[in-house]
Amino acid sequence: YASASIGQVHRARMHDGTDVIVKVQYPGVDESCDSDLKQLRMALKLGGLLKMPKESVDLLFGEIRERLKEELDYENEAQNLKIFGEFHKDQPWVIIPKVIDSHSTRRVLTLELVEGDHISKVTPERYDQETLNLIGHRIFTIMADQLFRFQCIHGDPHAGNFAYRPDGTIVMYDFGCVKKLKPEIVEAYRNALISALEEDYSSLDQHLIDLGARVGSQPAIDEAYYAMWRDILIVPFVDDEPYDFAEADIHKQVAAKTSAVFKYLDSFKPPVESIFIDRMIAGHYWMLKRLGVQAAFKSELEKYLRT
Repeated sequence: YASASIGQVHRARMHDGTDVIVKVQYPGVDESCDSDLKQLRMALKLGGLLKMPKESVDLLFGEIRERLKEELDYENEAQNLKIFGEFHKDQPWVIIPKVIDSHSTRRVLTLELVEGDHISKVTPERYDQETLNLIGHRIFTIMADQLFRFQCIHGDPHAGNFAYRPDGTIVMYDFGCVKKLKPEIVEAYRNALISALEEDYSSLDQHLIDLGARVGSQPAIDEAYYAMWRDILIVPFVDDEPYDFAEADIHKQVAAKTSAVFKYLDSFKPPVESIFIDRMIAGHYWMLKRLGVQAAFKSELEKYLRT
């Protein structure tokens, strides 16, 4: 039915006639992941790309290794599926497959078969612009709820883990990579966003230190540097006019400014506790772009930031 880096997904039918999917993990994949991480770290070090203290590198790779270990444990994923099903129980337009406990183990996971359209199948013939915009608003709500209300996020938001239906329903798959957030990290993230929106860059600097993204012992950052990034990243949230994600070039603008990062390389470090928040936001940006959503998120974001 499908395949991925750590296993295969098979379609099956229970004896009572229930259609299910069965995830089966490749043998020895856990040892392979540990080996791959060690090789990745060595390659980055030899390439001169790990220009940060060993302590920061240890924390970063420790976080990645922890999420990978969890992703390899299908009993953990089964629990995550149940938790997120409870999270979203009052949002009938979010569908999360139910676990078949009797046929699930640490290396095998059986779920009810829940199908939708892959993003490549979301075409104008079946999805008009109004439906796409509705899906876009719902994606934002899912993301913001998980971050600010549930403080637990689906950390692997790529196209293969989401499906859609012409009525605006969103189906979510693969809950192996889930990050439970510390309340103080969520609060620091919220405060950083508020400061950026208000162009209060001295406060932003402090909140980034609280977030673990800025080295507190280094001098304060030039406000023009923060203003540059703020002006690029904040565009979908600056006014009430719909933003056309199909035409979005935020990723190109970010890439064009990459050289500016090296000037302040010693002042920043990987924000270990919030790195999966950034991954979630980036993943949803690409989905909104591929879907061609046209939406204004300013008022919706403000609602989450002020509560």
